[in-house]
Amino acid sequence: MKLDKRKVVIVGAGMVGMSYAYSLLNQSVCDELVLIDVNKTRAEGEAMDLNHGLAFAGASMRIYAGNYDDCRDADIVAIAAGVAQKPGETRLDLLKRNTEVFRSIIEPVTASGFNGIFLVATNPVDIMTRITCALSGFNPRRVLGSGTALDTARLRYLVGEYLKVDPRNIHAYVMGEHGDSEFVPWSQALLATKPILELGKEIGPEFSQRLEDIEDEVRTAAYKIIEAKKATYYGIGMALTRITKAILGDEHSVLTVSAMLRGDYGQRDVFTGVPCIINQDGIQKVLPLSLTDEEMEKFARSCETLRESFEGIF
Repeated sequence: MKLDKRKVVIVGAGMVGMSYAYSLLNQSVCDELVLIDVNKTRAEGEAMDLNHGLAFAGASMRIYAGNYDDCRDADIVAIAAGVAQKPGETRLDLLKRNTEVFRSIIEPVTASGFNGIFLVATNPVDIMTRITCALSGFNPRRVLGSGTALDTARLRYLVGEYLKVDPRNIHAYVMGEHGDSEFVPWSQALLATKPILELGKEIGPEFSQRLEDIEDEVRTAAYKIIEAKKATYYGIGMALTRITKAILGDEHSVLTVSAMLRGDYGQRDVFTGVPCIINQDGIQKVLPLSLTDEEMEKFARSCETLRESFEGIF
């Protein structure tokens, strides 16, 4: 009897990679988990620590520190590795250094015979996802980034808190760059099946201002967390886990990931956060939303920001 083994490889054993690994273990998402890091000793220590929690886990899982040959039969290779910005270093210089880091990762991954899905978490995630696609030569549908999945979760939490309802009953998205040019298409936001903008007529004039405040809070959340605790990792770890579950479970779930646009929303040759249907093949399709003219302009500006950021890297 042949048993399918859901296998995930995480490249980068820092806080983001390990928050993701810890979340995978707690939710019993895969059967085999491989940790790869330039510091092999750290990866071994992290694997040991996770293995010691297996007795409390909901299912069995094989966890170990490995190498790029282990990617050969993996379903997903998730990249959470990268270098930090140096004092006085430009964003373009940082991107160029991270491109070299990704080259040192992606070349041996593809050389192993890997034929699964790349999932990128390294920031700036939209740019690094595009770089991963370019370096790997993979079909863009099999290369996706965490995009605005976490931003969307933050949005639903804050709207739910304001309206005093379960955030899982808030259907709203953050679109565009995972960064300062992201925006919320409020025209598409729903509480269950009721348009959120219609609620404003019932709540009163303060409603519009509160929506603006929520959007700003979503956009600046990472800055506040970093100021308080130096880095963000739990939320993104859980977001990556949610995407992984959608892929391994062939769910056809709608998640806002960083995907290549090929005419969608009038945009081409750019990776950015958009609602997508996710299944075992990666991105089944980009889901078209009926944005207003103003929202289309915001989206176009965000895409242009990402194109400008990509220029000069290769």
